[in-house]
Amino acid sequence: MVSLREQGLSRGDRVALFLDNSEEMVAAIFAVLQVGAVFMPVNTLTKADKLAYMLNDAGASGLITQTALAPVVRDALSHAPGVRACWTVGAAEPSTFNGTELLGYPPALPAGEALPAPDRNTIDQDLAAIIYTSGSTGHPKGVMLTHLNMVSAQESVSQYLGLREGDVIACALPLAFDYGLYQILMAFKLGATVVLDRSFTYPVQVLQTMARERVTVFPGVPTMFALLMALDNLADFDLSRLRLITNTAAALSETQIRGIRALFPQALLYSMYGLTECKRVTYLPPEQLDIRPTSVGRGMPNEEVWLVGEAGTRLPNGSTGELVVRGSHVMRGYWNKPTETAARLRPGPSAFETVLYSGDIFRTDAEGWLYFVGRRDDIIKSRGEKVSPREVENVLYELPGIVEVAVVGVDDALLGQAVKAFVVLVPGRTYSERDVLKHCHARLESFMVPKRVAFVDSLPHTNTGKIKKIGLR
Repeated sequence: MVSLREQGLSRGDRVALFLDNSEEMVAAIFAVLQVGAVFMPVNTLTKADKLAYMLNDAGASGLITQTALAPVVRDALSHAPGVRACWTVGAAEPSTFNGTELLGYPPALPAGEALPAPDRNTIDQDLAAIIYTSGSTGHPKGVMLTHLNMVSAQESVSQYLGLREGDVIACALPLAFDYGLYQILMAFKLGATVVLDRSFTYPVQVLQTMARERVTVFPGVPTMFALLMALDNLADFDLSRLRLITNTAAALSETQIRGIRALFPQALLYSMYGLTECKRVTYLPPEQLDIRPTSVGRGMPNEEVWLVGEAGTRLPNGSTGELVVRGSHVMRGYWNKPTETAARLRPGPSAFETVLYSGDIFRTDAEGWLYFVGRRDDIIKSRGEKVSPREVENVLYELPGIVEVAVVGVDDALLGQAVKAFVVLVPGRTYSERDVLKHCHARLESFMVPKRVAFVDSLPHTNTGKIKKIGLR
């Protein structure tokens, strides 16, 4: 905090945090907030050109990073002249590069000097964070979140999960991803403990840590759970203290849900849905899993959600349409992108407010429970019919030995779009395309059955763990 102020950073300035999951990353978040500035978490897999774009787009004044990322940082800084100072974990003596002050982190505090008081002018309407999210096309967009947005979100999520001061949360999710970031924010507010891992690349190491630290809460994404269920030595780790498991980023299939519950019968499983523009939207109470396992639940506390049709009118239960979100956790907009902001934040029920149009298509049952259908842009139009990729994927996951699957629409001269499935199998399992198509024909309408099936060793993923479908098309 002292060094940030020495470099002239103050209320409203943007500071990018380009760091792995680490204590330095956590300290940097709160140091930036203490001076009233705005933190920008950036995934460490980000390439130099994209990092430079974010720094320039946000008008970032500062950057905090680590020595392992020095080549990427230097390349980015050479194209981002507005960054005044760059702090690097483990850096040597201070120097300059392209007009940017290069400093060590943590900076040394003069002996006997007390930490200054935090900025007291910041109010809950000020920006706390800008989190960049990659759209399906074009440059990433900076989601603007105020202190009120973030506090509202963490309070609602903590409430419905029933998090406690004594909880120990295992976090192998990147802190640049809001799902990982909020584990820190919720634990900080409650006084709970977070056990950080840099990633889930080595699941056995994560499990060893979870057993040693007696973890009680495990937030994950479908890719992580698929890796866990493929292990043959899970029983070697004492995870008996685990009481909560959460999933978001992408919906779990019914088969995956059964697998997770069989592995961890003592833990409650929460299926959830959210998006960076408002952190979290829905959750399914664990007691509803046996009744409606593929639902992502209903809206969380202090929030209102509904579906709208193409004309923008609110739809009754039993309909399919775009999900709209109303609440104090909804973003203020996209940084420097008024056109994109206006497309997502539209007038709400009252004249004084806007609400978030999610861009995601859901259906509701007769009781109002929500079921994810797909991104508006992901819906496949084949033979004049609309196909939900998620519905086809759920059927494919019923086949034993399928680790991951992605269903996309590909150009077809006859059908307009043809349904294509990409399938990853566990080692030793084999299926023919005919086997897969026979299974689908028995469970799906003919227009939903894939025309093609490709067996692949792995699928591409986004930095947040979602399967990346753009390249598959």
